[in-house]
Amino acid sequence: MRKTVIFVADSLDNAYKFQRVLAGMDVEIAAGSSLQLKKLLTQHPSCDLVIFEANEDVANRVASVEAMIVEHANASLLVIVSEDVLNEFRLPVQVKSDFVVQGAKEAECGARIRSLLWPGNEGSATDFLSIDTMTINLATYQVTVGGIPLDLTYLEYALLAFLVTHPGRTYSRDALLQRVWGFDYYGGSRTVDVHVRRIRAKLGPELSQHLETVRGVGYLWSA
Repeated sequence: MRKTVIFVADSLDNAYKFQRVLAGMDVEIAAGSSLQLKKLLTQHPSCDLVIFEANEDVANRVASVEAMIVEHANASLLVIVSEDVLNEFRLPVQVKSDFVVQGAKEAECGARIRSLLWPGNEGSATDFLSIDTMTINLATYQVTVGGIPLDLTYLEYALLAFLVTHPGRTYSRDALLQRVWGFDYYGGSRTVDVHVRRIRAKLGPELSQHLETVRGVGYLWSA
């Protein structure tokens, strides 16, 4: 079944790249600038996916796009973001969503688009991890506690998901920086402590007991 995609980007590089990616898919494309998104949604209320390039004031712009989709359509959302905002980036919780980093290869962009348009077995049990009242959806990068979504930044989610998927193993701060932040991160290792504190506060007193500090070494998730 042919899908409808609204593509909104203000940079020519992304416009050309996603045009090539979408050209190989069974989709109808409605493209425009960020200022035209509301008009495009009104014209295509049955669209299946919105691809949105968020360059500035990312949190507010993504929230605005989410609100417009909720009001005017029933579409999924793929956000294009720059790597330097990942520390504060949050995926929307009211619409099915994913993201790609600026400069991502065409193959990755295509894979994420296909997972949103033709999800196949995305709801399989292997995509979900449940610990007590917490559920982590590895397909959508979302965490709920007692059915309520947690407001996690991308890096908070990535750190929590990494530790939960490697239970019972202790990782040093430097190891976590390499595994979660990436080899190109040049900040101090104490940023791990800051993120752990935030995660514990959001998980609550019972769940946070699983996220243990190993004195002089680092952190582990106890099953």
